[in-house]
Amino acid sequence: MIKSFDISIATRWGLNFLALLAGIVALRLAQSILIPIIIAILLTALLWPAVRWMNRTLRFTWVFACGVAVAGLVVLNVFVTLGCFMTVPKLMQDLPDLRLEKEQVNAYQVIRERISTFVPLDSVYMPEDAEKSNVFRYIRQTLQEGPLLAEIFYWIGYYSNMWLYQWVLVIFLVLFMLVEGPMLGSRLAEIFGPATDTKAKALDTFADMAAHVRTYLVWRTIINFGLALIVGLIYQRFFHLKQAWTWALFTAILFYIPYLGPLAAGIFPVVEAFLTISPVSSLELIIVYAIIMTIEGYFLIPVVMGHSLELNMTTVMLACLFWELVWGLPGLFLAMPIMSAIKSVCTSVPDWRPLANLMSTRRGAVALRPSLSEFTVPDLEMTQVMSIEEMKKAARRTRAESGERKAESRP
Repeated sequence: MIKSFDISIATRWGLNFLALLAGIVALRLAQSILIPIIIAILLTALLWPAVRWMNRTLRFTWVFACGVAVAGLVVLNVFVTLGCFMTVPKLMQDLPDLRLEKEQVNAYQVIRERISTFVPLDSVYMPEDAEKSNVFRYIRQTLQEGPLLAEIFYWIGYYSNMWLYQWVLVIFLVLFMLVEGPMLGSRLAEIFGPATDTKAKALDTFADMAAHVRTYLVWRTIINFGLALIVGLIYQRFFHLKQAWTWALFTAILFYIPYLGPLAAGIFPVVEAFLTISPVSSLELIIVYAIIMTIEGYFLIPVVMGHSLELNMTTVMLACLFWELVWGLPGLFLAMPIMSAIKSVCTSVPDWRPLANLMSTRRGAVALRPSLSEFTVPDLEMTQVMSIEEMKKAARRTRAESGERKAESRP
């Protein structure tokens, strides 16, 4: 006979901590599998409305509509990749050849002159003669070492190959998920139980997660590239930066990382303005960039996204730290969509709603959105493809048919 054991609070906390630690280790070890899958799921949620529109409005077959959507995604990715690669030669052409001693000395003198505009320098920290500076000699020795440059090029080639492999894998996953999306969704809902209400709640949660993630990705992409266009014009027209559009492209990419990304995107143009124009211009650029970030963070994002995200700043920062620890740089880009999906799940599960309230920006408790769980929803096609009114009509029709079948079965 099996006896039940009483577990103390300390033991329970210890087991929970070990389970959490095991989960983190599992996420770390499976990153080569999980990262492409998560990216594919996000892109599938993003492309789903386009596939649905082509299937219903243009009368394309579902498989052909999925192929067109994936082909468009590939073309967009090719253009972005070419844009990134086209900026590299121009950037390398404008950079001084720091392997030459003359260029190194000139760079040291320029930096020293710019810094002396704000801070008085003495002969100890930054002497006028570059050869007397220990920092200068150390940096020059590092730049002149062949193995360092060889290692840099090695890692560039390594990550380029990994990126190509991962992207091809993601494209195939997106295509398969789009083609088999309705079937996979309904089969996934069956895991949570055979009851109709349970499957309806699961489908409702899936649809809610997809809507939140889709809203975030769509508006985040539109805002990022809109900001890239604006800052590119400002950098080129008003500050006359040589790498204006390179920094604009960095802005579009790095703004996917909350808080830390915009700060990193602003460093490069400020450094160029400081070194090539004047310290005053760099200060002006900092002010302009701070104004743009303020408008984007406190006015633009709340207006266009509304309450689709509602993650407080503490949750966002902790999420960035956690996912960067687990998956590195890809974790920073995926932190916000993942946390949005987690918050949606916590909101849908009554016992987990306090966690959703902890992550939310609202002062009161998180309220459930109007749920569709009381309606009979037969499959994922009805949840993700139909509007709310269409789902209600379909649910009434399903209940009416069910009532007719019950009436016919009576003796």
